[in-house]
Amino acid sequence: MTHKPQIRIPATYMRGGTSKGVFFRLDDLPESCRVPGEARNKLFQRVIGSPDPYAKHIDGMGGATSSTSKCVILSKSARPGHDVDYLYGQVAIDSDFVDWSGNCGNLSTAAGAFAIHAGYVDAARVPRNGVCVVRIWQANIGKTIVAHVPVADGRVQETGDFELDGVTFPAAEIVLEFIDPADEGEGEGGSMFPTGNLVDELDVPESLVAGGRLKATLINAGIPTIFVNAEDIGYTGSELQDAINNDAVALAGFETLRAIGALKMGLIAKLEDAARRQHTPKIAFVAPPLDYVASSGKTVKAGDVDLLVRALSMGKLHHAMMGTAAVAIGTAAAIPGTLVNLAAGGGERSAVRFGHPSGTLRVGAEAKFDNGQWTVTKAIMGRSARILMEGWVRVPGDAF
Repeated sequence: MTHKPQIRIPATYMRGGTSKGVFFRLDDLPESCRVPGEARNKLFQRVIGSPDPYAKHIDGMGGATSSTSKCVILSKSARPGHDVDYLYGQVAIDSDFVDWSGNCGNLSTAAGAFAIHAGYVDAARVPRNGVCVVRIWQANIGKTIVAHVPVADGRVQETGDFELDGVTFPAAEIVLEFIDPADEGEGEGGSMFPTGNLVDELDVPESLVAGGRLKATLINAGIPTIFVNAEDIGYTGSELQDAINNDAVALAGFETLRAIGALKMGLIAKLEDAARRQHTPKIAFVAPPLDYVASSGKTVKAGDVDLLVRALSMGKLHHAMMGTAAVAIGTAAAIPGTLVNLAAGGGERSAVRFGHPSGTLRVGAEAKFDNGQWTVTKAIMGRSARILMEGWVRVPGDAF
């Protein structure tokens, strides 16, 4: 039998925030993969090493976690006022699909840096030394992200002393602004709160919650997210990954709750559709502050944070916090009466610092109540990014 040889495709392997992924220029992709469809999906799956029944990604660039099974396509933007178009694909680990339903907030950081590396930003706007403002069009959700990227000697400054919990080594800080992050295009109500409520009561199996009723804040900001109280589902909010990810019953319960919330938000038509939409919505549980030891061994004091948040991504508890979920946290915290806001002590606030499994993160949000509904103009956070490797990624020629 004759087998096609491997082909090589220019690619850059980058860390952005607490995630990493394989970055491609659109024009460098094989022609059949420059448009949405099966060929593009199959290519990205082969690059990452999915679907992998062993859940290891040994034969690909992925790391067998939701934070590392990611591919990104960038191109110079034709949209007025933007430098680069950024399209993100979350590759399922052991299932045969690529989820395009949402953004990756962490890799948005790397998208800003990559735009400069790739020459997508007009050279006249890149300072010799200082900060370059990169305007990114997030094509998955149709939103603008502004990245403030440090530049030294005309190049992206990647090294620095900015420390980000969940990332081992310090780097240069990149500040991200998520402009108008509420997604008004999905869900029943067509607004930041798709049901029109700050808090809903979900009908859930009594095997999961005594009484079969569970309070939840359902929000479309950054990424569709379902927030519940940790105490209501038997947790403290200080749990680390092993406490959840080694408990198959708990994971199945969270997936059931996520499907119920997704249906309530109008994101799926029936509960079983959630299995084909793993990337969104996210599900997270919140709690008031308490002391705990983070996965790094560092003690997080109750007085150092406003609340605790744990979030699941692609069916597992995240090791830190997804950037888009952080936007949802900051937005919900700024709106009095949401479960996130109440866990943080209630009242109005423009920023919140929360504890996650790897440490803490601060995120700001500008929210206002106007014409009977809440809106958010932007959310802000600091992340970092750097190139890990660049050159070519190789895949069998018959893989897509």
